[in-house]
Amino acid sequence: MELKTILITQARTGSTRLPGKVLMQIEGKTLLQIHLNRLKKCHKISKIIVATTINDEDQIIFDKAAAWGFESYRGSESDVLDRFYQSVKNQNADWIVRVTSDCPLIDPELVDQVVAFAQENDCDYASNGLIENYPDGQDVEVFKFSALQLAWENAKLNSEREHVTPYIRKNADFNNGNIFKALNFACPVDYSTIRMTVDEPADFDLIQILIHKLGTEASWLTYTKFILENNLGKINNQIIRNEGFLKSLKND
Repeated sequence: MELKTILITQARTGSTRLPGKVLMQIEGKTLLQIHLNRLKKCHKISKIIVATTINDEDQIIFDKAAAWGFESYRGSESDVLDRFYQSVKNQNADWIVRVTSDCPLIDPELVDQVVAFAQENDCDYASNGLIENYPDGQDVEVFKFSALQLAWENAKLNSEREHVTPYIRKNADFNNGNIFKALNFACPVDYSTIRMTVDEPADFDLIQILIHKLGTEASWLTYTKFILENNLGKINNQIIRNEGFLKSLKND
């Protein structure tokens, strides 16, 4: 029987550094629409759910997702782990894929590769970000629904609730834990200094250049090589990777 694999992308208009970023437009399409249109090309995903918040200002994300033909769910803004779990708990999913909507150029082929890697190795959690050699903005996490449920039941720290997977990663054998089996999907070259995510205006400037020059259909590696060949990393490489998660850890 074919495995049911549901991809959940989290999206909201609130952002301290760049409010409304996922609804900013490039060539007539919002970053969220570009993100979702790329993900539609995944072959190993059974369904895509846009998980947004119950805040009034995020009604627009729910409505737009529906208009574009995607299922959407509204839940807690701060307890994103609960938002993920509630969005999928009645879907009979075997596997969950987590991406974030501030990564407009996420590569569908890379998503499929990480999904296949997780399922073929039957691990509880797999990601191309346990060792961060892929560009920021190409992060893919794949985990069993059973792992999500266990995290939802047991995660207590704010950082564990706000960022969905820290409880799983912390308790995985990859990090000397003893609850989950986790594997890293390796990148043969270190591209960790490259940013294709959108947290600040400089990030948006770079994405705009990439789309103007290469369109919205290119692979992650094509975008990466273009950034390197044209020294475009200087636009946004001063921004700290995973700054939001680091702030959450401090708040714990």
